[in-house]
Amino acid sequence: MAILLKGALIEYGTDLIGPIPNVVIFQFNPESLNRTFLLPQRPTSTNDREQNQAGEPVGEKISLTAHFSALDMLGEDKALAKAFGIGPQLAALEKLVVPPPEGGGLLGQALDAIGDALGRGGGGDDGPIQPIPRQSFPRTLFIWGLTRVQPVRVASMRIAEVEYDNLLNPIRAEVEMEIQVLPIDPFSNDVLAIGASQYTQLAKDVQAVANLANTAEQIVELIPL
Repeated sequence: MAILLKGALIEYGTDLIGPIPNVVIFQFNPESLNRTFLLPQRPTSTNDREQNQAGEPVGEKISLTAHFSALDMLGEDKALAKAFGIGPQLAALEKLVVPPPEGGGLLGQALDAIGDALGRGGGGDDGPIQPIPRQSFPRTLFIWGLTRVQPVRVASMRIAEVEYDNLLNPIRAEVEMEIQVLPIDPFSNDVLAIGASQYTQLAKDVQAVANLANTAEQIVELIPL
């Protein structure tokens, strides 16, 4: 029996210590992925050498539609599905696009109060000084098969709830997502993202070389001897 791998979005912390904050495994793999490569504008110099020089890195966006359903779980009499439908899966998806709550508690409120006081007492023309935000968007990996593990940010998400149970819990939904693949700063402290990017690039390089082997005979035919 063939193994069926599931795609996933995995949120992780700033380091590898401790539990993974959030995992969303696609219940049904999307039927297709639309990958868009965003090419930076080339230099407009008349010098051919400058025109071929690369500037900003090439960006990549991935669009997909994921489907979620509680029907099978309801048929198996799962307690969680009976209580919430697919609410837990949708809530986990929403966590990928919303910064986590402030973890500072009373300390965070104290820092905000200090910032407000500094803003009121500054007397400058630039207006009040705003507290420095302590929230950040989740760090996320997109996993698709054995050769694609990429650091991403969910750029947009549209959730269409298409069916409910008698308690108005969603039991079927379609989720359209646009995912921005993140370029990696070599000086970043995100070791996991750097490793994932390098692994994926290495897998692409190996496959590109394998393509040369597949087309060796055709290449010989293209070159007149």
